[in-house]
Amino acid sequence: MDLSKIKLVVSDMDGTLLNSNHEVSDRFFRLFEQLKKKGILFAAASGRQHNSIVDKLAAIKDDIIVIAENGGFASQNGEEIVFTPLPQKAKNVILNSLEEVTGIHPVLCGKNNAYLSASSTEFVEKLKEYYTEYTLLDDLKAFDGQVLKIAIYHFISSEKYIYPVVKHLEGDLKVKVSGANWVDISSLNAHKGFALQKVQEIHGIAPSETLVFGDYNNDLEMMALADYSFAMANAHPNVKKMAKYETSSNNDFGVERILEKMIY
Repeated sequence: MDLSKIKLVVSDMDGTLLNSNHEVSDRFFRLFEQLKKKGILFAAASGRQHNSIVDKLAAIKDDIIVIAENGGFASQNGEEIVFTPLPQKAKNVILNSLEEVTGIHPVLCGKNNAYLSASSTEFVEKLKEYYTEYTLLDDLKAFDGQVLKIAIYHFISSEKYIYPVVKHLEGDLKVKVSGANWVDISSLNAHKGFALQKVQEIHGIAPSETLVFGDYNNDLEMMALADYSFAMANAHPNVKKMAKYETSSNNDFGVERILEKMIY
């Protein structure tokens, strides 16, 4: 495995770059400085809100590409690269599909703010980890602002309790099981692969010069755009099947170990 030609490193956040305590290691920040010296670009690609990604990577926020909301919004140096909102008419179609299921918490994800039901009080503390800016609303259906995606949370299992009731929307919309507790629904072109392709085009970087780390289904499209795709040891089986390589878990410095091989 020859990593000497890599010009762009892309990493998912939760379950990948972040450990189980949602922390980025000091080891990564030291490695990032070496990437920067070598002129290698770094992109953080996550289902998280833009502000949340920036908070986690505050020390290097001016030197990275941020792909937020599963690719619905991407930026570099304050310049917008991608903005792909959910079709306006789709919002209430999705919310209607969720009405019969208890224990589900939908979040309307805007560019800089998230909106959730005032009745989701038990969910607010969990939400704060992923969305630093949010507003409680009495009626999500009445919200008429622009939405990048709808992220839906279930405390037990997204695949068991959320995905079956929104699966029928696939084809018209992008429906992704993006974590053990999350399903994300967005425009068909609002995914990490679409955003990564734009980044590659802007910077003239080929798949043979791209390295990607991921752990869940919302990482599959961007893995297809990298000759060097790594599944974390803790990754979903779909990701392990898709990735060309595997590294150790997010709690065992899986990203950092590969970067060290690349740099040193």
